[in-house]
Amino acid sequence: MGVFGVELDFNNVVAIVSVAIPVLAFFWEFVVIRRKRLGYRLQMDTLATDTAHAPSAEVLARMEDAGRELVEPSFVLVRIENAGWREIVPGDYLTPPDDKTGIRVLFRDRRVVGMAVTELSQPTLRRFFVTTQEGRTRETEGFGIDWEDGAGVIRLPKVTLNPGAHYKVLAVLERRGGGEHAPFPEPEFQAAMTGDLDHSFAWVRWLARLKLAHTESHTFASRPALGGMALLAVAVLVQASLTLFWPTKPAPLDCVGGTLHLSGSTAFAPAVTAAAQEYTKLCHAKGADIPIGDGTFQSSTDGLNTLQQAGDAAGIKGNAGLGDHLTFTDGPTEGHHPQLLPRPVVYSLFTLVVNQDAHVRTLSLQQVRDIYAGKIRKWSEVGGADKPVHLINRHVGSGTRGALEQRVLAGRSVPQGATGDCTGLAPDRYGVCEVSTTDSMLQTVSAQPGALGYSEAASVTSADLVKLEIGGMPPTIEGVEHGTYPYWQTEYAYTYGEPPAGSIAAAFLRYLTDQGGKDILREYGNRPCSETRYPLVCTPT
Repeated sequence: MGVFGVELDFNNVVAIVSVAIPVLAFFWEFVVIRRKRLGYRLQMDTLATDTAHAPSAEVLARMEDAGRELVEPSFVLVRIENAGWREIVPGDYLTPPDDKTGIRVLFRDRRVVGMAVTELSQPTLRRFFVTTQEGRTRETEGFGIDWEDGAGVIRLPKVTLNPGAHYKVLAVLERRGGGEHAPFPEPEFQAAMTGDLDHSFAWVRWLARLKLAHTESHTFASRPALGGMALLAVAVLVQASLTLFWPTKPAPLDCVGGTLHLSGSTAFAPAVTAAAQEYTKLCHAKGADIPIGDGTFQSSTDGLNTLQQAGDAAGIKGNAGLGDHLTFTDGPTEGHHPQLLPRPVVYSLFTLVVNQDAHVRTLSLQQVRDIYAGKIRKWSEVGGADKPVHLINRHVGSGTRGALEQRVLAGRSVPQGATGDCTGLAPDRYGVCEVSTTDSMLQTVSAQPGALGYSEAASVTSADLVKLEIGGMPPTIEGVEHGTYPYWQTEYAYTYGEPPAGSIAAAFLRYLTDQGGKDILREYGNRPCSETRYPLVCTPT
């Protein structure tokens, strides 16, 4: 599913949420909440008792009102403040215009005996609480105390408050309800104000009607904003966890649509197949398709013939190239194909594989050559089991076979197979047969006691097979690069002419050599040519 051209996978959703949360939190905190924010703090609410029983404290517990001792007297200190960034004016208080009171503080089960304004952040605030007429000072109409429905009430006027301005009111109360020494209910602050947001949308005007906010000392954000910050932190942690523990491969820089046909080496096929599947997954939105079936890869020589035929059938002329075919070979072509252009991609690691029943794990280079020359015909001659050697070879044209002959056997050919059916080899004597693919090679060696074959190293996974050491060196890329292990080959990608720059063949080649595809090839035990000293030659240094 996509929105505005963006594919909405889980990572994209997390990224959108990560951006949306701080934007919404900023809007809520500084445009709505903090535009005009009338806040309160209950800085003290305590009984006038002395748990230490100090003699000097008796006067507090024995306060009187008109000659009558107060019942469980208590003190309350209230702070009212402008916690927003805009001035609060009398018109912002949501009470009728003729009601001069802007805030009511209710104390259930208590009567307010008296109160005083103890602190003003600005001297000019005094005029909202007292007036002087004819030499007499009196409280303003909106400031005073009441008794309503079993609750003492402090009425506070509609005070104009600049940002950060505040005032404090200290009140003395006594019990007027509830059980003796029972806890008093929490005070109730009743007020509302408009955020003064002129907007045509009803939901914005609704957000602008704000209640009196309970603020705390040194607070820097409201609870909704803190909740938004917490959600943002969670989103960031989720995205970081996905990046660290479930990383996703980035899409190729130049995804190209169309169908690409592959062919060639069966030894290199697993690595190329994995890269092709990842490419089509990342580029499926562009319509990229690289079909791979059982007959896609046959051999290096067969792949070159397939590519040649495809180019000839397409009628490619002059400097033009075929943009929908690629062939991979173990080593450079030995035939005559002047229209086919090679590009080294990786150098690959190969290994000799032997059936575990041969009881052999290492051979010297000379012993390997003697076995393929027919001079050693039983495994017992090299310290193994008393079983005959059965050589399983690939057909002529196999790049894996060619690499063995070139790099291990010093240019000598492997012996010609007496039969194409390896099941027909006599179990009691030396024999040679041929198979067509890497998979059939590994299956045959695994099933034939005493069988010896060869394969691309990463393809050997069966527990019935042993990767032979040559000269005491196991098959590793490091051994190849140090010159101590001989069996390797450069893998080439062939095109018919120069593929068009915007073709899927050119894009997939770039993906294999310079982008995420080379990481996949490396996972299969190959060394990308781009990581060698001379990439166009692509040989171990």
